[in-house]
Amino acid sequence: MSRISPTVRGIAIIVLIAAVITALQLQIALESLLVLARIAFFLAIAFFLFLIWRERRSEIAVWPRRSRAVLYGAVALALVDIGAAVLLPWPSGGLEALIFFFVLGACVFAAWRVWRDEHTYSY
Repeated sequence: MSRISPTVRGIAIIVLIAAVITALQLQIALESLLVLARIAFFLAIAFFLFLIWRERRSEIAVWPRRSRAVLYGAVALALVDIGAAVLLPWPSGGLEALIFFFVLGACVFAAWRVWRDEHTYSY
């Protein structure tokens, strides 16, 4: 067994798992696990953003109201965008995926721009 390449061994394990799932007709159980994994992924992203916010909330509290609104709005819209992509079925067309990435990119840009503007000091 040790003489077999790790790549071949990994592919064999994946083929074996797929064969067991197919033979025992466990597709529904696998789909349920994938839905739970999607929800866990979404919650992990939300928790990560919460930890970042909690670390910097005292600094963000002294920003102007407009900057705070843009930052919080961008983060909220990004969470809604990712949540819709994770919890809802993935769209079949390319236009929906393009819109998803455009909205996510716009949110990241808005948050980055506000963060940069609040950390740029000019005299």
